[in-house]
Amino acid sequence: MKQVVQNYKSGELALLDVPVPGCKPGGVLVRTAYSLISTGTELMKVSEAGMSMLGKARSRPDQVAKVVQSVATNGVPATYRKVMGKLDSYTPLGYSLCGVVEQVGDGIDDVKAGDLVACAGNEHALHAELNWVPKNLYTPVPDSLAPRHAAFGTVGSIALQGVRQGESRLGEVALVVGLGLIGQLVAQLLTASGVRVVGADPDPARCELAERLGAAACGDPASPAVESAVAELTNGHGVDQVYLAAGGGSNQPVELAARLCRDRGRVVDIGKCRLDLPWNAYYEKELDVRFSRSYGPGRYDPEYEIEGRDYPIGYVRWTERRNLACFLDLAARGRVDVEPLITRTADFDDAVETYQRLKDGELKAVAVLFRYPEQAAEDGPSADAPVVSVPVVPGGARPSAPVRAARTPVRLAFVGAGNYATSMLLPHLARRDGVELSTVVTTTALSAANAQRKFGFREATTDLDAVLGDASVDAVFVVTRHSSHAELTRKALLAGKAVFVEKPLALTAEELTGVLEAVEESGNDRLQVGFNRRFAPLLQEARKRFGARTGPASLRYLVNAGRLDHGSWYLQQGTEGSRFAGEGGHFVDTASWLLGADPVSVYALAPSGNEDLQVVLGYPDGSTATISYVTTGAAGFPKETLDLVADGKVLQLDDFVRSSVYDGRKRWVSSRLPKARDKGQSAELAAFVRAVRTGGPMPVPLGSLVATTAATLAVRAALAGGAPVTLAEAR
Repeated sequence: MKQVVQNYKSGELALLDVPVPGCKPGGVLVRTAYSLISTGTELMKVSEAGMSMLGKARSRPDQVAKVVQSVATNGVPATYRKVMGKLDSYTPLGYSLCGVVEQVGDGIDDVKAGDLVACAGNEHALHAELNWVPKNLYTPVPDSLAPRHAAFGTVGSIALQGVRQGESRLGEVALVVGLGLIGQLVAQLLTASGVRVVGADPDPARCELAERLGAAACGDPASPAVESAVAELTNGHGVDQVYLAAGGGSNQPVELAARLCRDRGRVVDIGKCRLDLPWNAYYEKELDVRFSRSYGPGRYDPEYEIEGRDYPIGYVRWTERRNLACFLDLAARGRVDVEPLITRTADFDDAVETYQRLKDGELKAVAVLFRYPEQAAEDGPSADAPVVSVPVVPGGARPSAPVRAARTPVRLAFVGAGNYATSMLLPHLARRDGVELSTVVTTTALSAANAQRKFGFREATTDLDAVLGDASVDAVFVVTRHSSHAELTRKALLAGKAVFVEKPLALTAEELTGVLEAVEESGNDRLQVGFNRRFAPLLQEARKRFGARTGPASLRYLVNAGRLDHGSWYLQQGTEGSRFAGEGGHFVDTASWLLGADPVSVYALAPSGNEDLQVVLGYPDGSTATISYVTTGAAGFPKETLDLVADGKVLQLDDFVRSSVYDGRKRWVSSRLPKARDKGQSAELAAFVRAVRTGGPMPVPLGSLVATTAATLAVRAALAGGAPVTLAEAR
């Protein structure tokens, strides 16, 4: 079988072939379905292994003390051989998994072969295809809990034990310092027990995630936001408990705890952070400092963990095993939601690469799961970690755009003349120099005649083929109902026309592929989709003032879409797609343009009973964009508000009426207040006409249009699967 191991001396990580463990009495042999990487504890161990010998010594003074004692007892040569022998050997990684019982040892009667169990222990729940697990370190998984979620059992137990040590009570307020995997779970457990939670973490994406999962407020511990939230929630008294779930060498968490804890409050250390207690601060408040030891009572006791001797429930209510079962029960009943914490699900065969990407910072994650071969075969290619293929944009040489005679107007044809075309597009084009409105095509003669009369089209017709065959037409605008966009775009591209199609480009992956096949067949990639917000003057100015960024960003986009009138064709989802499929591309494109990249993952949640959506987009550099698309908001509230946070700066957009940038010099820069909202249609049309006239590049690269469309379509797959969808280029 295969197992993930590390050489602590060299830092080498390997997926090693090792013998299958025997099934001893008092335990079970478990075939792993999923195992969880602890992005705190395990990465710390992996990082330490890559240090020099001096670095290793500095990071583990407890082990140095043992070496010194051994030298005094056994001498230098013997101690050196002993230490080098221990360092230069493979050690296991992992301690939290879910799997299927393969074989039952003597003395076990609570599970049988084929049962699903969650397992714990850094010697028994390893990243390995098979593990022998003693009785008190496994527990059956509730029927309603998915195996991937049950794999969180051990880290959930650690968080649960920390909350128990805090002795929180209904109505109290707690501060969680560090919003990594353990901190996120602590925050959820506290919220589930009726405690209001303030979170502190320098990563804005983690703060946003904690707030989305129930925390009252979160912020950077170095900013005044956390202190302000605590003061507001506690009437200035301070929090009842502080949970230290952070790591690293900074003493800031301990000092923050002293400052924000109430008189005689409790400080619980769960993580591994520096603990130089400021004596005066802790003495004056008489703070109660407690430690939470791993999964709970029984930890590090070989009689409990190995020999299976349980503690009587009347004396020890919550043991390791009972904490494990409790957390699984909370997850099964929906009181704790671990799915949003899963950044990536990797195949076990890619374990070494995954660890390396985590170590190098290329993969920024809260939680990462390994999925094992048999589980992958059972799930199929998309049942657990769906992958949506992004069609490959055709490459190779492109014929140049036709050379236009000087002063020749750009001749445009419109297919469709509904409300949007006549209110948002044609008024800008009708008064633009160098543009000739050649032909309008509609399905009814009267609507074509009305458009011709109002905007001065040279001709009006219901014959699309005649327009596509007209060599004098330079570009075709497709402004019809959503279900016809892809097919009309495909026909116009094949006819050699430049195409401006209103969103969406396509309603299905097959339609999107069909458009790109038309590009490939015709060699014509002159395509623009009506994603106009990136052209809005206020947003353009704000982006320029915000400047380049160096770190990951967190973007929040609230779309107060409102309810549709009864009878609107937007409600015909069977033929026209969902509302988000129809207009969600606007917001995906805006986020991607602001972040300077195409999304690589999509996660979506939808409350039952309405059309509201929460869509979370992941980007290659670790940035995230959360789009809240809601139909249940107040009609008087602005339709679109946006916040972008990165590198100590904040960009805000208030419904295309005002945009502001707040930088590190604590200076607001507000752009002008326009007479009317300008969402970029005029600038977008000018860019498109210019590209057609000059033969220059289209306003938005085709690859970006395809990526945005694929991400919008992936929302449906994410909702159906209840899991993040990976966007991968089709091969």
